[in-house]
Amino acid sequence: MDHTDGLENGDHDPMKAADISLSWVLASRRPQQLARFYADLLGTSPRPGVADHHWIVPLPAQGMLQIYTPSRSRPWPDAGSALAPCLQRTIQTDPLEELQAWQQHVIELGGRSTEEPRLESFGAECWLEDPEGQRFLLLVLRSGLDRTRN
Repeated sequence: MDHTDGLENGDHDPMKAADISLSWVLASRRPQQLARFYADLLGTSPRPGVADHHWIVPLPAQGMLQIYTPSRSRPWPDAGSALAPCLQRTIQTDPLEELQAWQQHVIELGGRSTEEPRLESFGAECWLEDPEGQRFLLLVLRSGLDRTRN
């Protein structure tokens, strides 16, 4: 079965529920300063994200640009791969368990996991690749910590 089979007949998977949002994540060595740059450029105001090293730049129409400093325990993104889509959910239950189920769903659709899901103070995250090898982030935030919504 092709991952697009359900699109024609309207079948929808619960992982595609209305609680999933799309944003862009940009790695930065100085996220607050870079957030100010993009906010000024876009005519919006930056706001703090889920950690000191995380800032949100609301986009004028819809969506947002999230600027963050990667964990010191992770390699710095290669040039050209510092910008990536971020699919995000906010849940009440265990974020790591939710992320593992979501990761499996992506794999079933033809994506590839490039790392194991990680539990962080704000929730859980995992980098994956789409069927064409483009990187993206799955992020599951704990309810009450989601300051990324407009």
